[in-house]
This record gives sequence, C-alpha cells and structure tokens, in this order.
Amino acid sequence: MPAVWLGLPIIAALIVVFWLLTRRVRRAGDGGSSARTPASPALQPARTEPPPAAPAPESLPAGALSGAEIFSKLNELAFDAALLGPPDPAAYQALAPAVREVLETVATELRHAPRRPLLLPQLLRAMRNDEVSRRDLSKIIARDPALAGNLLKLANSPFYRISERPVESIDRAVALLGTDGIRSLVATALVQPVFHLSKQEFPRFPEVIWEHTYRTATAAEAHAAIVEDTDPFAAQLLGLTMGLGTIVVFRVAHEQYAARPGSKPDPAVIAALLDAHAAAVARRIAASWELSDRILATLEDQGSGAPARERSSLGRSLYFGRLIGALAVLQLVKRVSGEVAKASMLSSGATAFQFERIWARLTASPGADAQQGASSQRPRRDIGRPAR
Repeated sequence: MPAVWLGLPIIAALIVVFWLLTRRVRRAGDGGSSARTPASPALQPARTEPPPAAPAPESLPAGALSGAEIFSKLNELAFDAALLGPPDPAAYQALAPAVREVLETVATELRHAPRRPLLLPQLLRAMRNDEVSRRDLSKIIARDPALAGNLLKLANSPFYRISERPVESIDRAVALLGTDGIRSLVATALVQPVFHLSKQEFPRFPEVIWEHTYRTATAAEAHAAIVEDTDPFAAQLLGLTMGLGTIVVFRVAHEQYAARPGSKPDPAVIAALLDAHAAAVARRIAASWELSDRILATLEDQGSGAPARERSSLGRSLYFGRLIGALAVLQLVKRVSGEVAKASMLSSGATAFQFERIWARLTASPGADAQQGASSQRPRRDIGRPAR
C-alpha cells in the first residue's frame, strides 16, 4: 500500500508533462498565435507596403470584368490616367505612414469629414412617423437654408428629376417624391457638399467619386429592398459613407504631398491608399456619427476582402451598389458598354432581373421623358421601407 501512495506523485507528474507537451505542439501547429479574437479589420494598423494585387478570378465569362478591374477603371477615370498599375513600393512607403497616422487620429475632424448633421436625427424621426404630414416635413427641411437649396438642386438634376416641370419648392419636392424619395434625397443632400474640393492636382477626382457615390447609394438601397429584404435606408447611408471615406483619404494624401516641396502626387500611390484605407475611414466616420453596430460591421466587411457570400445582407447590398455604380459611371463616359456591365454583374452573382431593374435607373439619360422618369427614377414604395 505505501508503494501505491509513492507512485501517485510520479503518475501525476507524468500527466502534467504530457499535457504541457501536447499544448506546446498544438500551439506550434497554430503558428504560435494566441486564442484571442483578432482585432477588427477597421481598427488594425494599416499596411505600410502597397496592398497586394487582387488574385485573378478563376474563370470569367467572355467580356466580363472582375471587381478589381472595375474599380481600377474607375480610378483611371478619376485620376485621368490611361492606365494605373501597382505603385512603386518605395514611393508608397514614403507616404503611407504619414497618411496612416493622420487617418487614425484626425480623419473625422471637421476639416476632413463632416460632423453628423444636426438635422439628421430629427428628419429621420419625422420621416419614420406616419403621423407627420408632408407639410411638417417640408418645414423641418426649410429650417436649414443650405440643405433646402442643395435638396432642390438635386431634385432638379437629371438623376432625380421625374417631370419636365422644374421643382421650385420643398413642398413640391416632398409631394412628387413621397416620404421614401425625400428621405433618400435628404441624406444625399447632407453629404454632397463634402465633395466640393478646391482646385487641386486631380480636378476630375471629386466629381467622379461623387457620381459613383450617389449611384452606389441608390443601387445599394434598391438591392437591399428588392433582393435582401433588409433596411434600404441603412444601405443608402452605407453607400454615402463609403464615398465620404474615399474623399477623406484622397484629401489627406493630397495634403501630405503638398507638405513635401518638390513631390508630385502619384495617382498609383493614392489609388493604393484608397484601397487600403477607404473602408476603415468610412467606419470611423460612421462611428463618430453614432451609427449602429450593424453599419459598422458592414463597413468592416468591405475592407476585409471577404467573398460576397460571406458578407452580411447589408454588406452584399453595399458591394452590389459599389460594383454596379462604378459600371454605370464608366458606361456614361463610354469606358465600358452595357453588355460588358451586364456580363460583369452576372459573373459577380447578380441575376439578370436585379441588373436590369437597377441599371435602368442608374443610367437614365437627361433626355428621358417624364413617363420614363416616373417609372425608372422615382423611388418606389413597393421596393420596401426602412426597418423600424
């Protein structure tokens, strides 16, 4: 019996040694990584080397473009460049740390991005309250002359105009567009002024990115309602916020070049910085506006490079909007054809119905008659209402 008691400590020691050895092997097999959940992509330190080139798609139908090719063509249009290849690594590393530092600390300051519009919460409450009349809604909008003026300008633009007769008052705009339509227009009018930049190295960039942004927001909103059965207004806000993230990264990069006498802005470097930082900056803006965790998570999806099938419903709507919005801008300037756009969207997972339903609205010509405008441009109540 004493021998048995003496053997117990030896057995216990052997068990401990065996456990330690197996734990060590398991950790080595995991590459030495800890069991902690990795940090959110939007909060991880950004790269100081150029982002890796997107892998070539395994198979694309003839004439179709990959997502990477679509966004590359959009950047070429924005920077007025014939071809944008990967940036020179040394040129990228010379600028990227300074840009990253600014974006991580002051990206949401007023000189770079807008504060959450003070009128936005009140407008959202009013537009989601069935007891608020259109006249009450018009009075709220009229309290902000700048917003009212910008809204009327947008309401009369070819993209939103639904009749030959000009819209000359907020009352008429609300009556024509309805609650859903005016909600979309108000959100767009609130962020558009940020895209008005003073004269700089690439004068076409703000205009192209704005064209892409409001088409992204419109397409994402429609996709969320028609396809995903999720919150259309959240999808629209996501599209607008992604555009804000893009313009903020561009501004910061341009400022860093301006602070370095003799250095000429390199469009390939700036385009790589946009790819690396736009989604993360959009997330910071959304967080500063106290938008929902769902919206923040969706913006993380866009920056993670996750396949579309692994994204949330809002993430899929936003990515769809970004792709078809870019193709619409490129088609309007004859950089791609409608056939290439359709093939590209079908290869991305969209259906012909989804493409045709939304494409007609994004590419409606300024000369479209009133009936076409009413059917293809006017926001439809039958495509869904925002979730309460």
